[in-house]
Amino acid sequence: MPSLLLEVFKNRLSSVAEEMGIVLQRTAFSPNIKERRDLSCALFDREGRLIAQAEHIPVHLGSMSMSVREAISSLQMNEGDMVILNDPYRGGTHLPDITLVAPVFYRGELMFYVANRAHHADIGGMSSASMPLSSSLFQEGLVIPPVKLVEKGAFKEEVLSLLKANVRTPEERLGDLSAQVMANRVGVERTFSLIETYGEDIKGLCNELLAYSERLMVSALSKLPNGVYRFEDFIEDDGYGREDIAIRVKLKVKDGRVEVDFSESDPQTEGPMNAVRAITLSATYYAFRCLLPEDSPTNEGCFRPIEVVTRKGSILDAEFPAAVAGGNVETSQRIVDVVLGALSKALPDLIPAASQGTMNNVAVGGTDPLRGGKFTYYETIGGGMGAWSGGDGESAVHSHMTNTMNTPVEALEHAYPFLVREYSVKRGSGGKGLRRGGDGIVREIEFLSDVEVTVLSERRRIPPYGLFGAQPGEVGRNIVIRDGQRELMGGKFSLRLKRGDRLRVETPGGGGYA
Repeated sequence: MPSLLLEVFKNRLSSVAEEMGIVLQRTAFSPNIKERRDLSCALFDREGRLIAQAEHIPVHLGSMSMSVREAISSLQMNEGDMVILNDPYRGGTHLPDITLVAPVFYRGELMFYVANRAHHADIGGMSSASMPLSSSLFQEGLVIPPVKLVEKGAFKEEVLSLLKANVRTPEERLGDLSAQVMANRVGVERTFSLIETYGEDIKGLCNELLAYSERLMVSALSKLPNGVYRFEDFIEDDGYGREDIAIRVKLKVKDGRVEVDFSESDPQTEGPMNAVRAITLSATYYAFRCLLPEDSPTNEGCFRPIEVVTRKGSILDAEFPAAVAGGNVETSQRIVDVVLGALSKALPDLIPAASQGTMNNVAVGGTDPLRGGKFTYYETIGGGMGAWSGGDGESAVHSHMTNTMNTPVEALEHAYPFLVREYSVKRGSGGKGLRRGGDGIVREIEFLSDVEVTVLSERRRIPPYGLFGAQPGEVGRNIVIRDGQRELMGGKFSLRLKRGDRLRVETPGGGGYA
C-alpha cells in the first residue's frame, strides 16, 4: 500500500488530466470529440515520462509519451508555447489523432509537460473523414511533424492556415484545435498549482509514484507461472487482396518480468492495416495493465518490467511510408486478442475470451443539403465482450483499445443529414458456453444526401475466439441497401451512395467461456 501522502498525490495528478479531458470534451466542436469523447489527456515529467493519465483511450495513452519525446527532441519549447504533431512514425498512431504538447515552467524552470490527443473527423487525404482504404501514408491525410501551433500564448496563424487549407471542414478543425489548446492551458495552470503546493518534494514524489507502479506490475507478473506462452490470430485481409495476416506472440515470463515477442508476425502489408511500434506498445501495455487493481496508478513505472520485441518491417512495426489508418483501430485490437490469448494459458480463471476484436470504423462525408457546406463523420461501433470464469460478457459496448462513448441518435441526426433506421442489440450473437459472450450491435443509417462511405472492420470471416471449448462469437456483417436491394459487403470497402441509400453494420459478439 502507498503512503497516505502518495495516494493523495496520485489522485491530484490524475485529476489534472481528468479536468483537461472535461474541458476538451465540453469545448470541442465535432460530435466525435464532444459526444464520443475520442480524446486522451496526460501529464509527463520533463524527460517525457508518463506520470499520470485520465481514463480515456488506451490506444492513445500508451503511445503518447513517444510523441511528447519527439516534440521535446525536435523543438525548444518556451513558456506559452504548444507543439502540434500527428506523424505515426514519430510517436503518433494514425493521422486523424492530433497531439498537442505544452511545457509547464515554474519560476523559469521546466518542470513538466501536459499533452492531449484528439481524433479529428478529417485531416485531408483521399477520402472523407481520413480513414481511407489506402496503400500509402501520403494518401491518408496531412502529415504534421512537430511544429509550434502556439507561440508565447498566441496561435501561429501561418500554421493554422496551412492546416485549414488541407482539410474538408476547416472551421470544425479550428474549433477542435482551440478546444485542445484550452485543455492544455487548464493543464498548465493546475500543474503549476501542484508545484506550488508540493515545492521541491514534487520531483521525489513523482519518482516514488513510478517506483510504486513498477512494484505493482512486478507483483502481478510474479503470479504468472514462469514459462513460455504462445498464441496467434489473424487480420482477415488488408483490403488489397492479401488475407490471413498472422499476428504471433511469445510471452517469456520469469520472476516478475515478461518479454513479449512479436517478431514472428507477418510482414507489413500494402493496405492500411499496418501498426507502427507505438501502437504495438500501447496494446501490449493495455493488456498487462488489466492485470493490476483498478485503482493502480497508470504511468511509465507500470511498463518497466515489460520488454516488447518487434521486427522492423513487420505488420506490428511498419516502416515509412506504409499505410497505417487501420492499424491504430483494427490491428491494435488483434494485438490485445493475442496477448490475452497467451495469458489465458497462464491465468485461465482471470482472462476473458476474445471480445469483438474490431472497432467497426465508419467514415462518411458529403455536402449537407440543409446547412450547406461539407461535413465529415467518423464513428466506431461497439459490440460484444468476451466471457470469463466470473460471468458473461457485456453486450453492446466498446472494448479494449477503444474506450469511447457512442454518438446518440439525437446528436447524430442533429449534426448530419442522417436518419437512424435501427440501433439495437444483436441478440444471440455472443458465443455459447458455461459463460456466454456479450452480444453485438445493429446500426442502420439512411443517408439524406449523396455521400462517400468508407468502412474498415474485422471479424467478418474469422470469429472472436471462445476459450476452453466454448463457442466463438458470431461474426459481423456490413450491408449496403440500395433501391431496396441488400448487398453484403466485405470488411473493408469505400464507395459512393445516393440519397435514400442505407448502410447497415452488424457488429460481432464476444467469445464464450467453458
